[in-house]
Formats: sequence, C-alpha cells, structure tokens
Amino acid sequence: MALHEAASAHGDRSRRMEGVSEKRVLLASPRGYCAGVDRAVVAVEKALDTYGAPVYVRKEIVHNKHVVETLEERGAIFVNETDEVPEGKLVIFSAHGVSPAVHAEAAARNLKTIDATCPLVTKVHKEVVRFAKQDYDILLIGHEGHEEVEGTSGEAPDHVQIVNGPDDVDSVTIRDPEKVVWLSQTTLSVDETMQTVDRLRANLPLLQNPPSDDICYATQNRQVAVKKLAPDADLMIVVGSANSSNSVRLVEVALEYGAKAAYRIDRYTEVRDQWFEGVTTVGVSSGASVPEILVDDLLKDLARRGYGTIEEVRTATEDLMFSLPKELRKDLKAASDCDTK
Repeated sequence: MALHEAASAHGDRSRRMEGVSEKRVLLASPRGYCAGVDRAVVAVEKALDTYGAPVYVRKEIVHNKHVVETLEERGAIFVNETDEVPEGKLVIFSAHGVSPAVHAEAAARNLKTIDATCPLVTKVHKEVVRFAKQDYDILLIGHEGHEEVEGTSGEAPDHVQIVNGPDDVDSVTIRDPEKVVWLSQTTLSVDETMQTVDRLRANLPLLQNPPSDDICYATQNRQVAVKKLAPDADLMIVVGSANSSNSVRLVEVALEYGAKAAYRIDRYTEVRDQWFEGVTTVGVSSGASVPEILVDDLLKDLARRGYGTIEEVRTATEDLMFSLPKELRKDLKAASDCDTK
C-alpha cells in the first residue's frame, strides 16, 4: 500500500479491542499526515511511477524515518545538496522549502526540478519577499539550522534575523522601530511562539504581525488535541522522528498541559515496559509527517499490554488538500494524453 494510502486508510474511529479493562487509550484527532506532507510524499511516489528510479530528493522529503526508508526501497535517493545530483537529472525539493540560491544551483547543473514545498511554507516565503521589498527588518521566529528556516531566511538574508525563542529577544537589533515585522516557522509551538512575540513587543511596541497565521493549521490542530487530553494522561506517547519539529513540540505541549510523562518514538518497538508502571490512561498522538500505519502498530502494542479501550478525542476536522507540484502535474497530463491517443 502506498504511504499516502496508509495514512488515510483507517480514518477516524473510536474502537474497543479485546481484553477491555480499566486501562484505556485517549487517541488524539487530528493527528498524523497533514495536506502538505501528503502532497510531498505523493509527489515522490508519482515521480517514481512516471520517470522510474532513481529519483533524487534534496534532504528528507518529510521528517520521518519510516517514510524516507520506504521511498528509498522504491528507488528514491536522498541527498544533502544539489551538487550530489548528477547533471541533468531530476531532483525533488522537500516539503520544507529551499532558498533562491538552491534553485539557482539546480539550474546551473541543468537539473530538472520538482518543488514539493508545502504551500503554507511558500506563503511565508512570499511574506519575506514582500516585506524585504518594503525594506522592513524581518524577525523570523524559528529554529536556526532547520531546513524550513534556512529556506525562508534565504529569500532575503540581509533583512531577516532568526529569533530562536524568548531568550534571543534581547540580542535583536533593528534599524527602524516603525518598520519591523515578525514571521515564524510553520511547525512551532503556538504558546512558545507567542511568548517570544510578547517579549519582542515589549521592546518593540510597533512590531507588526504576519498578514495571516504562519504556524500551520495542522501544527495548531495537533497541539490543541494534545492539550485537551493531556490532563487525563498518565503517559503520553507521540509517534514522530527526532528531527520532526512539530512532533517534538507535541511532547513538550503534553507535559506543559498536565501529562504525567511523555515520550516520542519512531516506532512501537521503542516503547519501554517501565513507562507503564502505575499507568491507567495512555494518550497517543503523532506528528504531521507520520503515516497512520505507525500509529496502528502502536495501538496494537498497547492492546497487548492491556490498554484495549480506545477513546478518540477530536478537536477539529481537516479536509484541506493541495494539488501536486505544477511540474509533476504537467508531465502526468502529458503521459495521460499519450495513453489516450
């Protein structure tokens, strides 16, 4: 089954498994794949189907080990930089986005490119370009070194300062206190971001807000669901990889909102017996780059441990979908037209 199919095959559910006891699982919803991740993963799958292996991908297409390993098995080759891609070959840019410099490097090597940047990340890129043209100082709240932040700041490096969090605020310097705006990485903790903004505004009363929310709907929805169930969770388990910013944030949110303990795992095999001592209620969620099959594997493991009652905690319904990258749509249409002749 394709990864994007696995992500949606099981849908929303409240289930009772065999061996029902007082032990229970609170299953956060929404969880797992967001529209941007689904689009990026499908782009690699369709590229492999259309062009054949190998297909090169700059950086991890999304931050999830299982997804990357599965695509590698199909013939995707993940590289760190465009100069690792043979000249003239196809390269896909990841969902996290790239800077104009990376596009220029690809063009210089005559690479065919498919840009799988999440449209919500592209929105922030466009905001940077817009404010830079107006000669604003742009305070980009995000984690320095994260691929998304590198790509976003690369749109106007002379105008962007990266603010890692509240502790960075006092080191911020600007030219004109009337021309400064804050933007953010899309996968941050909403609460921590606003703490940073509040501290910035204490120093910069005229600091402007983004034209619209930069933290993506999926990140916010997953955090809200975890906030709701965390007070009742003796143990919170978040499925997601260590380099997935939004997954790491979910663990932090769970602890902040009352979970007695919280851990992040890539796969159910990382679950430890000692976590369950005295635990009656287990909260479960997953980051926005996690296919549902990994959550299902965890739920089966929890059922074997006696946590057979599953109660879904739903705080939002998501139905957003993004079209495939335009470069890929064009070739898919051409292939379809040839098939019908």
